[in-house]
Amino acid sequence: MTFSFGDELPQEFYFSDNLFLLAVSKCCTLGIYIMLAHPKGTMAFTGKYEFEGDENYDAFVQKIGLPSDKIEMGRNCKIVTEVVQNGNDFTWTQHFPGGRTTTNSFTVGKEADMETMGGKKFKATVKIENGKLVAEFPNYCHTAEICGGKLVEISTSSGVVYKRTSKKIA
Repeated sequence: MTFSFGDELPQEFYFSDNLFLLAVSKCCTLGIYIMLAHPKGTMAFTGKYEFEGDENYDAFVQKIGLPSDKIEMGRNCKIVTEVVQNGNDFTWTQHFPGGRTTTNSFTVGKEADMETMGGKKFKATVKIENGKLVAEFPNYCHTAEICGGKLVEISTSSGVVYKRTSKKIA
């Protein structure tokens, strides 16, 4: 546990085996530093996030074999994702226009019953890797992380990468 405060601080600043520094703020001119710590490898996901934009949607949904009616329904869809996190327990709900919702509840490291946006049910074990939630869906790998206060989700299937970004609204 060796560290010093200079003019510049690293973005990821580990100071023990179990904690890492999320933010450092110099308070007034006395040089007092306020440190916010969070368990190493986890991120605070709780919040409500509204779809802001995506990349490579068509290529990805075609790759995973989504039916054309579901493809059209999902294109530029203003999905609101609501995440409730209590330690390693998560409830992840996606609200779609028209009132349809999909909810997945899981505990990190334990197998859980899950459902894709397309309605396909499967079992998965969600892990945390480098602050990201990682789940293996039937046809793709899905990661989620908080970056700059936004929910960033990346799904990859046979080299085709889809990225969805959602802004925090609550």
